[in-house]
Amino acid sequence: MSKSKSKVAESFLKLKSYCESENFKGWDPYDGMNSKVFQALPLKHWDLARLAWIQGFKRSPINFRKVLLVPKEHNTKGVALFLLGYCRLYMLAENGCEDFGTKAELLQRINELSELLLSLRSKGYSGSAWGYNFDWQARRLFLFKKHTPTVVATCFCVEALLESYKITKNETVLKETLTAADFVVKDLSRTTHGNGVIFSYSVLDGNNTVINASLLGAKILSYSYKYTQNQEHANLAKLAVVAACDLQSEDGSWIYGLLPVQSWIDSFHTGFNLDAIESYQQNTGDYNFQTYLDKGLKYYLENFFVDNGMPKYYHDKTFPIDIHCPAQVIVTLSKMNTFQHNETLLTKVLHWTIDNMQHKKGYFYYQYRQAMSSKISYMRWSNAFMFNAMAHYLLETKSEEYGS
Repeated sequence: MSKSKSKVAESFLKLKSYCESENFKGWDPYDGMNSKVFQALPLKHWDLARLAWIQGFKRSPINFRKVLLVPKEHNTKGVALFLLGYCRLYMLAENGCEDFGTKAELLQRINELSELLLSLRSKGYSGSAWGYNFDWQARRLFLFKKHTPTVVATCFCVEALLESYKITKNETVLKETLTAADFVVKDLSRTTHGNGVIFSYSVLDGNNTVINASLLGAKILSYSYKYTQNQEHANLAKLAVVAACDLQSEDGSWIYGLLPVQSWIDSFHTGFNLDAIESYQQNTGDYNFQTYLDKGLKYYLENFFVDNGMPKYYHDKTFPIDIHCPAQVIVTLSKMNTFQHNETLLTKVLHWTIDNMQHKKGYFYYQYRQAMSSKISYMRWSNAFMFNAMAHYLLETKSEEYGS
């Protein structure tokens, strides 16, 4: 094994050991309102107080969660990312590499996480749907109550469960997961934009301006089409892709959303957009959007990564560097079948991240700043994203050693 690959494998094994020892439970940047102290205060009824409390937790490089009684919990998107990662490790074991677990061990873990994920579904909706394990104040616009399903959390869970189905052939998992398309069609609102539509972020009214969220709705529907051949779902998915492509700038970039306060351009949401459109094309066989993907990928690679591998957050400034940025580029390029072509860059990015954003205990930091970085371990935001990304990287690179 090369020194480079050995470094990644050792780093990943530390991360894997840490996450397993924590049983995949942990804190989150946005879980401040789970504080038993805050829940005992009348401030919880005031939107500005909720927003300030959450932002204080999120921005502070010092972790007050233990003192303020915020419990470590499972997060649905985090569990989904771990499940996706274990599916990649299982595929690696099938290729002859059991450095990260035997097929039997990995299969057991996949079954356990699939069962856990299905048990964490939000109740009372038209189909399978997932939310987060905390109340979340989004600016002053929305209060997402705990377990309010979002298209983002739901899409990650759908993809993970369908990957697990490909391995386990558990028909119950397939059947229960595919009902998420009914959640998208019946429970999310959608707004006409040009010749297409934009899906809402959640079941709450008015949050129908986020491009990547709408595309994740299309991604869910495209998976439904892949397994059920429901043409209505494919048609509706296409409308969301049409709207998103219409909103792509001439240079290949996407702003985050349509509100004035959502006009930034960042790395990992660009990655989400590319991944979702590529998934739509693969699942439906409709490759009419390839020119948008090519343009978007070119912009992504040219604007968000420094020569030494440092991943930028925004197109026009570097800091703060968010751990999502190095994680998502690995997953996106693997999905788009362009990993091998960009392996040198991805290896640089991963090495920079290991050197600058991993603790000796194995977990990854949330943010890297010029001044004081946030070195708090967040199970979903940091560790689950890196676990999935590194599993993708290992499958792409180590399979070569075993003749796959």
